[in-house]
Amino acid sequence: MLYLRAFLFQLFLIITVIPYAFACILWAPLPLRWRYKLTTGWPRMVIWAAKVILGIRWQIIGKEHLPDGPAVILSKHQSTWETFFFTIHLPRDVCFVYKKELNRIPFFGWGLALLNMIPIDRSKGRDAFEQVVTTGQLRLNEGRWPLLFPEGTRVPPGKRVRYKHGGAALATQCQVPVIPIAHNAGEYWPKGKFLKKPGLITVSIGPLIPTAGRTVNEVNQDVEHWIESEMQRLNPERYELPTSQAR
Repeated sequence: MLYLRAFLFQLFLIITVIPYAFACILWAPLPLRWRYKLTTGWPRMVIWAAKVILGIRWQIIGKEHLPDGPAVILSKHQSTWETFFFTIHLPRDVCFVYKKELNRIPFFGWGLALLNMIPIDRSKGRDAFEQVVTTGQLRLNEGRWPLLFPEGTRVPPGKRVRYKHGGAALATQCQVPVIPIAHNAGEYWPKGKFLKKPGLITVSIGPLIPTAGRTVNEVNQDVEHWIESEMQRLNPERYELPTSQAR
């Protein structure tokens, strides 16, 4: 049954993404607000199909922490699921910081390129970060929330990697707070796996982390501490120490 569900879901993605990509081109002349609303209709379909076909449900906790103002989102990154989810279930338009090569992916990349997010050229090193700050400030001025994954890549449940400073640096330089987000999407939509498992994904939004008068390291440490502590609360079985270490 899991294989059948996964096959039907993959078929759904293939059948829907191609015509939707051409539709994105048709409404490219529209204002950004409408382009975003129309283009993110496909992620909405994907999240719906994941629920109906795969049995992947979701819940949000901590929505009361979301501010009515500018902020930078720093999130746990375990899966592809959250990249679809965040575009449609947050109160403000989000703009991802991503490598510009993604714009060249047929169909999917077309829609992404039309949303005026924050594509970067990683080969430019320090200049790439300056681009993130400059463009990030513009997006904040537009009322949008830049969204970064400080781990830099999708990390399997229970694993930890060093958090990169780029997101904390962006928030600190732009003098806006950080919205930390933890979730366990990787438990049900694993990285690079054809098979998905039915279950309930919990998206947990933490209290705002201030940046005014603080260093990038301080902000980044607070972000990592809250997210990783919340991950231990969401899935404690993933973080159990071996008996010898516990002793």
